[in-house]
Amino acid sequence: MFVRASTRAAARLQQPRHVLARRTFSSLDLIPDEPSRPNVVTSAIPGPKGVALSMEIDTFQDSRTHVIVPDYEQSKGNYLVDADGNVLLDVFAQISSIAIGYNVPSLLELGRTDEFIKAALNRPALGSFPPAQWAEWIKTGLLTVAPKGLDQLVTTLCGSSANETAFKAAFMAYRAKERGVGADFSKEDMESCMLNQSPGSPQLSVLSFKSGFHGRLFGSLSATRSKAIHKVDIPAFDWPCAPFPELKYPLEEHVAENEAEEKRCLEEFERILIENKKTRPVAAVIIEPILSEGGDKHASPAFFRSLRLKAREHGAFFIVDEVQTGVGATGTFWAHEKWGLKEGEEPDFVTFSKKMQAAGIYHKKETRPNAPYRNYNTWMGDPMRALQARKMIQLIKEHDLVSHTAATGALLASKLKKLFASPAASGKILNFRGEGSGTFLSWDLETPAKRDEFVAKMRKAGVQIGGCGERTVRLRPMLTFGESHVGVLCETMEKVLGEM
Repeated sequence: MFVRASTRAAARLQQPRHVLARRTFSSLDLIPDEPSRPNVVTSAIPGPKGVALSMEIDTFQDSRTHVIVPDYEQSKGNYLVDADGNVLLDVFAQISSIAIGYNVPSLLELGRTDEFIKAALNRPALGSFPPAQWAEWIKTGLLTVAPKGLDQLVTTLCGSSANETAFKAAFMAYRAKERGVGADFSKEDMESCMLNQSPGSPQLSVLSFKSGFHGRLFGSLSATRSKAIHKVDIPAFDWPCAPFPELKYPLEEHVAENEAEEKRCLEEFERILIENKKTRPVAAVIIEPILSEGGDKHASPAFFRSLRLKAREHGAFFIVDEVQTGVGATGTFWAHEKWGLKEGEEPDFVTFSKKMQAAGIYHKKETRPNAPYRNYNTWMGDPMRALQARKMIQLIKEHDLVSHTAATGALLASKLKKLFASPAASGKILNFRGEGSGTFLSWDLETPAKRDEFVAKMRKAGVQIGGCGERTVRLRPMLTFGESHVGVLCETMEKVLGEM
């Protein structure tokens, strides 16, 4: 079924040790039996087996969102295998959620250890009954990649719950500042909150940005502004929304216009912060370093730094949602590292999930709640996922996969620019963006229908790729994606664009 990479792996193993020491990383270092190319064996994707399996699932669960039904047991590295045996180069990675690859041998070895098995089978209520090894697991794993200035961690279940946890922590810290150091809740606070009324349930808000996505729970959905279908029919908090810059590309040809656009958005952002003090004060601002689900929208480091400083000036906590951008995909472990924040300007909260497999928030000790059980639930994460994250972090560091991704992204951007300037792509590609952000690259097609056609044709040609926003194609490959995969991707794109 696979087009194997065994000959490549054998050749590499036969090289002298001094040559191996000098060469760059290859996915074969971690996944020796990764396929070398896609292999499509059905006339349509999904094929008949995949369609039948989706129909069976549909008897008890809505299957209209299914893209393919994978065979995860057969998938390897950067290649996803579906139920019909089609081998696809996966540059979408489960919506940006696979850091290293499918069935990585060293991760499979972790899964066979007693430590992992017992952590999985004896799942604790972490907030009240943490494992004896919990501090060790966290200090040697998730805390080793804590963003600068943030030494506190709360583990959660997913990206949405991470953002909800940050919202709650921000609201509690905001009210604690209002009450004053050491002040307790009033009798009125305690009684009114049980009626969902002020002052116990204060009229505070979280400010988010147009096209931002922060999850689908009640608070996170209220802050989400990407697609109406996510929000329609769901009651929402009356929280403010600020504009996010609509930059023009290529950036170097629109410097003045883009500076003016960022200035306009910053002025409106500050106006909202000031105006809301009269009605529903902004306790927290939440922002993605790249507005991902909303269409891969970018802004300059200076813009983000100004947001952070203006939020602090007006008393709002600053939450950076790194659920999709975190864990190396942009060429730095955390995308907000590129903003040039000085000491003391760090975010108040950084949320994470997806590629980390575990989820949670990093924060400062001063935003820890003033009483127990306030940011609490039964599971509060999962020790099994914390162990998985620890192992992946070790592999990322051992193989310098963040630097590898930065270099691969630069190579890929260069090749894509040449491709998009070629006759095959003439007039079909708009707004190529993301240079300097690792493999976090994207572009637009003329219409949503053209984007959907491109994505479908790419899948039929052996590449699983994804879209976002109205007409954007986004790349979300794994950290082991390298030069050989770049070649396959660009070759397939050239063929598909030439057919459109």
